[in-house]
Amino acid sequence: MSTYDVVVVGAGPAGLAAAAAAAQAGCRVAVLDAAARPGGQFWRHRSDAGGDGHHHWSTFVRLRAHLHRVTYRADSAVWFVEADATAGESGVAVHTNSEVVRGRRLVIATGAYDRVVPFPGWDLPGVVTAGGAQALLKGQDVVFARRIVVAGTGPFLLPVAAGLAAAGGSVVGVCEANDPIGYARQLPAVLGVPGKIAEAGRYGWRMLRHRVPYRRRTAVVAAHGTDRLAAVTVASVAADGSVLPGTAVELVCDGLAVGFGFTPQIDLGVTLGCATRLDSDGSLVLTVDEAQATSVPGVYAAGEVVGVGGVGLALVEGELAGGAVALSLGRPLPWPRGRHDRLLRSRRRLRRFAAAIHAVHPVPSAWPAWCDDDTLVCRCEEVPVGAVRHALRELGAGDARGVKLLTRAGMGWCQGRVCGYATACLTAREAGRAPTRADLAGSASRPLAQPVTLGDLAAGR
Repeated sequence: MSTYDVVVVGAGPAGLAAAAAAAQAGCRVAVLDAAARPGGQFWRHRSDAGGDGHHHWSTFVRLRAHLHRVTYRADSAVWFVEADATAGESGVAVHTNSEVVRGRRLVIATGAYDRVVPFPGWDLPGVVTAGGAQALLKGQDVVFARRIVVAGTGPFLLPVAAGLAAAGGSVVGVCEANDPIGYARQLPAVLGVPGKIAEAGRYGWRMLRHRVPYRRRTAVVAAHGTDRLAAVTVASVAADGSVLPGTAVELVCDGLAVGFGFTPQIDLGVTLGCATRLDSDGSLVLTVDEAQATSVPGVYAAGEVVGVGGVGLALVEGELAGGAVALSLGRPLPWPRGRHDRLLRSRRRLRRFAAAIHAVHPVPSAWPAWCDDDTLVCRCEEVPVGAVRHALRELGAGDARGVKLLTRAGMGWCQGRVCGYATACLTAREAGRAPTRADLAGSASRPLAQPVTLGDLAAGR
């Protein structure tokens, strides 16, 4: 069994950039990705599709060309990682659904997935995450409903709405829970990335062309229907998400795409013992130094796993991680010193911009008030919000782990990926405080990162 210089987990922007940089420096690289095609969620595409509708497509084409220089494994879901002395100092063994891949270094670039918060009716057929709607559109050219509301918070709502409208969907409104006027207080960070301003303008123009209404400080607080979605209740909200009396109206729709940012997928890093921190958007992320190195020797991380910041930041961090891995293995940087300095400056600038986005688009802290006791928080185990409140108020649960043990919230198929954040927020609200790192850590730690068959376990993979 061969040992690679570096194993990169994830073939999205950060992973591809890291692999390309390490390969250019002469490293033997393996790239493992669960999807059938490279590109991650950002560059998700159909096998017969070109770059239509994809930003930075030329960058993807350039990075994809480097895959012929590495060992690339598609459809290779990583379910476990561990230290492996046979691979050398700081070596790791990466277990996938088909093989064990060993490396002297590891780069974690597993990205993020949609962060959702519950509200009455969110479990109805026809309610999907914003990322899910985008994935169906990019990957299968499918508009998931005819009459659609896009809701939540963050700039990601704009490309989702514009894409659905351009593909023939009737987008009856975008409901943004916060007020983008807040960017006026973040001007230094915003002006540092003028391309983002132009990008937002293009989305705004597309929405205007398709006559898509944009509602600020508005949230979907309930979804209605019997066997599927038929309508949603939207209401004006205060800065903390509290519903303003007398503002609720009902919108007829058969599709709702909702998202409140993203949850970094850090389980591989947590399994290895990497230090974590609470980012400014309330996400638990891996802690890295200036070289994108985690607290565990030989393990590096880039992209959303170290803080949600968009494709530009992910590309820069991935390239820096690939270069740092090469240096740690005694190889020279694959670029001139001047480029390295420019990458460092770009990372600082893009991180400031990411912090500005998080400041303008926080998850409204009062969202639990939207939920009655019958609202499900954990769909896998059918745990209602009332059960969580009861565990905290009456059964002595003092933290999210106690809630999990008493209610089974987070013990189902998704292992807390969907409900972990919401459960942590409900727990913190009952204690009269904001969610902490400890609240979120329980749902980020899982021995197996992917479903694995008994046959694979028996085979020792």
